[in-house]
Amino acid sequence: MTHLEQYISSLKKAFNDNTFVKMSLGNYKGSIDGLKNCYIKKIVIKQEDKLSFTYRYQKKDIVKNFSIDEAIKFITEFLESGDFRHAALLTLESDVIFELLSHGKTTFKKNKPTHQELPSLDHNIQKNRLLTTQGKVYLKQLKITDDRGIVIPSSQDKFKQINHFVELLSPLIKNLPKYDNLSVLDMGAGKGYLTFALYDYLNQVLHLKASVTGVEFRKDLVDLCNDIAKKSDFHDLKFNQGTIMDCDASNTNILIALHACDTATDDAIYKGISANADLIVVAPCCHKQIRRELENHKQKNDLDFLIKHGIFLERQAEMLTDGLRSLILEYFGYTTKIFQFISEAHTPKNVMIVAEKKFKTDIQKQEILKKIKDSKQYFGIGFHHLEKLMRL
Repeated sequence: MTHLEQYISSLKKAFNDNTFVKMSLGNYKGSIDGLKNCYIKKIVIKQEDKLSFTYRYQKKDIVKNFSIDEAIKFITEFLESGDFRHAALLTLESDVIFELLSHGKTTFKKNKPTHQELPSLDHNIQKNRLLTTQGKVYLKQLKITDDRGIVIPSSQDKFKQINHFVELLSPLIKNLPKYDNLSVLDMGAGKGYLTFALYDYLNQVLHLKASVTGVEFRKDLVDLCNDIAKKSDFHDLKFNQGTIMDCDASNTNILIALHACDTATDDAIYKGISANADLIVVAPCCHKQIRRELENHKQKNDLDFLIKHGIFLERQAEMLTDGLRSLILEYFGYTTKIFQFISEAHTPKNVMIVAEKKFKTDIQKQEILKKIKDSKQYFGIGFHHLEKLMRL
């Protein structure tokens, strides 16, 4: 095997073993005017591994992205032709150097690695994450990281979502009253990605004493999450089987319900209001109840021309459902914010409602109540499920 073949074999192995850190091509002797060298790094674009080539010229840089197979082909051609005469491959296992010398002679060397961890694979420069990956048993058990604590390429989006969720909640948590033991309830916890992350952030990063309970209807997921919590030594994290309405939410300080379908989001908000929770966070999914109200009543108003189209009817139902939820929360003593939670590239169900406890005067409450009634009348809505639960 030639030195070049050994080098390309080392490059392919680094990709297969997920140990590739970066690479550089130097000592350019080709015909492209002004080109000096090329720096290569691994990135992820739309969940696909790629290599980003930065061609360094005397007065500019040009960046091009290629698939792994395309990149290996170009690198091989560069070195075979002698355009680049020096190639340095840095991996977690070794630094690999290939050089083309005068008279066609080559050298191939392997040195001790200069890097002990992989860089971020994000296309854009990322700010520091609130949650780290090293030593996190739950991230490995949930198949977000590998044995070395490195995020698996196919789980990059999930890890970003987890961190984004924690980043959104971080300033809200810091505004809460001080409790000896913060009580958190996550309704419809699913596989527990965000439940584990929030427990980690509260207890391991903020060093608060916080008890977190995940509620999930599917027993297999409950058993799985409790097993992972035990393996992670998360002593104050537990998962219970049950429905949102059957759950005891009393004494809850933070109530979370992400992607609870249709009126299940209303059930969660009802539980949070009834528990007088300081913070209620929901990311609604489906808005069928209000859509049926709009379809059944077909109110004549200035906007009726919009909802004759199915896609606009669906969007109108979403906005009305969540807008009324916000008003009802405000009536019961909360201040609310509604914003995008997840990029539309990942899911169209990307709205989050955050409600923080705040005193409302009787005059303010009456104004809100009038707005709720006027809105229902204008759009022909007989009732909102949350309104019924709260007996408003």
